[in-house]
Amino acid sequence: MIIKDAIREVCMLSDNKRVLLIANRLGGVMKKILFFCMIAITLNTLFYSKALASDSKNSPHVNSEAVILMEEKTGRVLYQKNADLNMYPASLTKVATAIYAIEKGNLDDIVSVSKNARYVDGTRVYLEEGEKVPLKKLVQGLLINSGNDSGVAIAEHLDSSEKAFAANLNKYMRAIGLQDTNFENPHGLFNPEHTTTARDLAKITQYAMKNEVFREIFGTKELKWKGEAWETTLFNHHKLMRERPYEGVTGGKTGYVDQSGQTLITTATREGMSVIAVILKGQTQAVSYNDTIELLDYAFTGFKVFDIPKGKEFKTNNNTFVTEANKSFPISKNEKVREDITDPGVLEIRNQNQALIASFQLNKAKKPETIEGRQKEKQRIRFGFQLLERNSFYRFGVDLFS
Repeated sequence: MIIKDAIREVCMLSDNKRVLLIANRLGGVMKKILFFCMIAITLNTLFYSKALASDSKNSPHVNSEAVILMEEKTGRVLYQKNADLNMYPASLTKVATAIYAIEKGNLDDIVSVSKNARYVDGTRVYLEEGEKVPLKKLVQGLLINSGNDSGVAIAEHLDSSEKAFAANLNKYMRAIGLQDTNFENPHGLFNPEHTTTARDLAKITQYAMKNEVFREIFGTKELKWKGEAWETTLFNHHKLMRERPYEGVTGGKTGYVDQSGQTLITTATREGMSVIAVILKGQTQAVSYNDTIELLDYAFTGFKVFDIPKGKEFKTNNNTFVTEANKSFPISKNEKVREDITDPGVLEIRNQNQALIASFQLNKAKKPETIEGRQKEKQRIRFGFQLLERNSFYRFGVDLFS
């Protein structure tokens, strides 16, 4: 048993020095067996290294400091680099401000612009102090033209002050599932405590894209604008939506302050697959857009959507669960998928390496109705009517003789 255990341990090792130490304690045939184990280990390591090298050749080559590529429906991360590093988002902050305003405010509200909003630094839509503007128009100015004055006006309208707004916005984002974000203002102007991660920005964008109003504004390329001090056409600042069009782009937001470098969020859809690309601290605009294109190309050439049809049943122990709608998720062209159902009815999709791709909560399948079951149900209904009739005659008799 000792020898068998030694062989089993050796064949699981990747450290050849430890293999030799064990081999020296054994002799004869056992040394030969260990020798062949060492060859197998070496060959396996070589093949594995080649596989990793092949994967790295196909991976995006990006230069920005932190990036993430997420599939929108399932949240599966297709690629990441420093995705959990705390960074400055600049105007990407406005994605969070916009969805918060859409969900927490009344878009028909008329907002009175304060002096504080009028004189905020940075990009503006040139609101005047005392100007009356619908909340929805402020959200449009915020996302399409990156208006910092719109951001301040929204914050003061919803929560009385920028400070109170930031506190409530942070609570809102934590409830959505963002764990590494702290915002100090509604616009993203530099504050050393105003930080987030590429992963959290992808999550808040994924959440916001479920909202129809947000999607419409986020994907607007140009908008006629008429204010007290400024009448113009607003053009979305995102170059892949206008000057450098990329097929399938559905929305985007740009950002920049000196401390953040170039920041960028892009959403795109092709052949039923929607993705979110986040770029943080690009050295130049060209770098941030090139990195985004690299990520989008990687998604749309390397992945496809796999569908599980509505009505498919999965059995576990004595229970049967069913998909009540089509379920879709992205897989790479080299992945093979396995479908596992847990006892509580969670459908887990894993690849050949057991990595979780997606999971879906299913409902129990309704038991098929049988002829015998229908007959029993009719008998129960008939019996109920008979009881009702008897009780009615009884009450009639009591009333008659009382």
